[in-house]
Amino acid sequence: MIAPIAPVVPAGRMSGGGQPSFRLASGFVLRPWRPADADVLVASCRDPEVRQWNRPVDLTPDAAVGKIARWRQGWQAEEAAIWAVCRSEEGRPVGLIGLADMDLRAGGAEFLYWLLPDGRGHGVMVDATVRISRWAVDELGLHRLRITHSVANPASCRVATRAGFPLEGVMRSALLHADGWHDEHLRARVQGDPWPSDDTR
Repeated sequence: MIAPIAPVVPAGRMSGGGQPSFRLASGFVLRPWRPADADVLVASCRDPEVRQWNRPVDLTPDAAVGKIARWRQGWQAEEAAIWAVCRSEEGRPVGLIGLADMDLRAGGAEFLYWLLPDGRGHGVMVDATVRISRWAVDELGLHRLRITHSVANPASCRVATRAGFPLEGVMRSALLHADGWHDEHLRARVQGDPWPSDDTR
């Protein structure tokens, strides 16, 4: 008889505690989204760059509040972990970063992120990706994290490279954007991979 494979991360490890906030070296803060942030989420759906690469659905203020509530539910269900990127703990979000498609039993998750114009050009997304990766691997115990992005999106390519996610391959015609089907880079890091040093970021 084959013995069952134990979960990589036991159920309850994530939902057993509240979602943490993190202060980055740049001074930016990663914190859970709040209902009061709904107007930023609405605005993000209208930003041309966010729309191009993330394909959001237009949201009303009430729908945005509902989406934020579902993110909180996703944490409790151990299915997603989504943070607002802010200049301070009480500041308005300038971006989003998180892990979706979480499978604690199998030990994997996929990154998603975007920045609004006020958050771009500061290198914050690289630091945020590294910080969430460290939490996911070193604290939560996930084994593999992945990033996928269009081959035509150099900004995401730079973030993934500088955050220590080597290229594993190209997924042909993998995602439909407004201008047609895009090939996607598949990048990943696994537990035990070296963390990027400050001078390589």
